[in-house]
Amino acid sequence: MRKFETGATRDSDTSKLDYEGFLSPLVLKRYAEYMNKNRIQADGNVRDSDNWQKGIPLAVYMKSLWRHFLDVWAIHRCLLGGGGVPEGFQEDSLCAVLFNASGYLHEVLKEDKEFEDSPADSMATQEGTWVPWNGKDGFPITTEEIVRAHNKHILGKKPECDKPKPCGDIPGPEASHVDTRHDFDSSCCDPRTMQ
Repeated sequence: MRKFETGATRDSDTSKLDYEGFLSPLVLKRYAEYMNKNRIQADGNVRDSDNWQKGIPLAVYMKSLWRHFLDVWAIHRCLLGGGGVPEGFQEDSLCAVLFNASGYLHEVLKEDKEFEDSPADSMATQEGTWVPWNGKDGFPITTEEIVRAHNKHILGKKPECDKPKPCGDIPGPEASHVDTRHDFDSSCCDPRTMQ
């Protein structure tokens, strides 16, 4: 409990999120300027400020994040030669890293929220139900596979166990459109129940 000179009291804030301390107004202002500048599209139209929240594939964020990180790294190492670094390029590159990392995290958090809100999630969290994960990147496997796991562990139905079959390498630009989060069904491979 905190007590102020005025006599007012408030509970402790040690466990509360401290946005004022965690965030920098200088960084947020510069990032907003970067985002505003990049609202103008090639055709001259101006996109909504939250347009990116409609959803961009994770692979697109990752490729862009790497490109901009390499720019930041090269500047840090003084490796960009020629006439030096253009004014604002370092700040723009850092803002681009922030944008891609934030966008990636936004999509991950949306996926987690959608999974938590799904009927299969409440079913999968019932006592005795094993919630399967694909083991590759920490994403839950598909809703259908969770339902199969529920059927097996709660209702006693035993589907055939699929051996893990990861997706093969897919060359070219089409690779960014492939969702590799759900490449195999491990719903029947819980070592605690395999016979």
